Amino acid sequence: MSAITRAEVAHLARLSRLALGEDELDHLAAQLDQIISAVARVQEVAAEDIPPTSHALPLTNVYRADENRPSLTPEQALAAAPAAEQQRFRVPRILDEEA
Repeated sequence: MSAITRAEVAHLARLSRLALGEDELDHLAAQLDQIISAVARVQEVAAEDIPPTSHALPLTNVYRADENRPSLTPEQALAAAPAAEQQRFRVPRILDEEA
């Protein structure tokens, strides 16, 4: 017996406001049945003594110390800029004032 019937697919299509043809209903019913069967198989494998996890292997983040290091001065950063104004990069306007 199919886990999802053609009538249920038609009902879901109406709720989703999808216009499906007769052949599409049959095709989707078969596909949804395969999906539901696959999910059921996965649920069978899950054991109660195994905690759910988001990853197969444990992950840990690697952090570095947050410390100040030498960086560019504003003048050095703007030295190769095509245009600069008030210690900032000058770029062409892309939005109108009214926007």
